[in-house]
Amino acid sequence: MSGRAVRAPAWRRGADVAARTVAAIGLGYLLAALAAAALARWLPVPRLEATMTGSLISFAVFAAVAMWAFAAREAWRVWAYGCLVASGLAVLIWLSLLMEPRL
Repeated sequence: MSGRAVRAPAWRRGADVAARTVAAIGLGYLLAALAAAALARWLPVPRLEATMTGSLISFAVFAAVAMWAFAAREAWRVWAYGCLVASGLAVLIWLSLLMEPRL
């Protein structure tokens, strides 16, 4: 075997960077918004503190997803696990609305 690494074509590297960028921005925003809403609904503190806590934590969630998008070995894993987490958070919000339908 030669000591050279096989490089992917330029279009594939560009598509990978684009997929990671869209995941960092779009999926990061989605997960941050869902996390803020879920925390605001589920934290056992008064509404104002729950909303503020959820909003502050959403900044950390967005940053973590953005870093994860570029640190992951493959871009599809970011999308798959991110959509799985988003589905779980959406179910939590939906359940909270069924239990107490206030907004």
